[in-house]
Amino acid sequence: MAGSRRARAEPRSRPVAEAPLRIGISSCLLGEEVRWDGGHKRDVYIKDLLGRFFEWVPVCPELEVGMGVPREPIHLAGDAGKERLVGVRSGKDWTAAMQRYARRRVRQMEQLDLSGYLLKKDSPSCGMERVRVYPARGPASRNGVGAFASVLMAGMPLLPVEEEGRLHDPALRENFIERVFAYRRLQDWMTGGSTRSGLVAFHTAHKYLLLSHSPRHYQELGRLVAAAKRYSPKRLGELYARLFMEALRIPATVKRHSNVLQHIAGFLKEHLGPDEKQELQGILDDYRKGWIPLVVPLTLLSHHVNRHQIDYILDQAYLHPHPKELMLLNHA
Repeated sequence: MAGSRRARAEPRSRPVAEAPLRIGISSCLLGEEVRWDGGHKRDVYIKDLLGRFFEWVPVCPELEVGMGVPREPIHLAGDAGKERLVGVRSGKDWTAAMQRYARRRVRQMEQLDLSGYLLKKDSPSCGMERVRVYPARGPASRNGVGAFASVLMAGMPLLPVEEEGRLHDPALRENFIERVFAYRRLQDWMTGGSTRSGLVAFHTAHKYLLLSHSPRHYQELGRLVAAAKRYSPKRLGELYARLFMEALRIPATVKRHSNVLQHIAGFLKEHLGPDEKQELQGILDDYRKGWIPLVVPLTLLSHHVNRHQIDYILDQAYLHPHPKELMLLNHA
């Protein structure tokens, strides 16, 4: 099960992005005073930590559609599935204007090579889910989607999208960060021509990442790769990308992570001494019990794999995330 050793000391290059990742974001989360009352919703984690690693593309749909600052507050009103974006006091209907603006803005952002998007929770324009909708009669429900957010997610369905409020959940935060960097690698492969040989390498490098999220999707993607000759490069890329990002939206679990970590550890059994094996197994057990974060076993396994130059594992994105991703996961 163990891989072969290389003569060279440095591991081979890995499928990670080197350029800064560009992330769309609701402007108010950066501290811009664009809300209806002239205020903002500056998020410390986003501004002070994520801002060190990401290049922001700020967007305020309400300001950009022409509502101005300060402005009348708006909300979603009407029946489920037929919500309108209207002024709270005047009842002015902004729905058509917002839809036109949103379609145009999303087309513009498709050219900006975004790797993700962060939305303002509960916003009638930017909320990703559970936005209040006010019917003609009765209490408000929480089943709406912001008027801009709905167009964004429909127009760029593969793009990792998250709300700032959900980033306070460590598991959701880790999933978003992971999806952002994985999407960047996927885009790099697709813009490189979506070749069949490139797909085999990409799929192989993401085996353990996919298994930590969805073994079912990994098997389905494997069947697609095996049948690659049936498709044009463009169609192959579209099918693979959709399934790949769908898989990563399924939250990874401690159990699946533990299975992957143990499998990788198996490649090292012929290389480690008794004390090293005991230390590694202790770390894996501690992670499985929830006593330590994932970054601890990842770091130790990466150390051993690099030291012993285990060919197959050296190229695994799961064990070798982008340095910036690893730094962010330390805060997850």
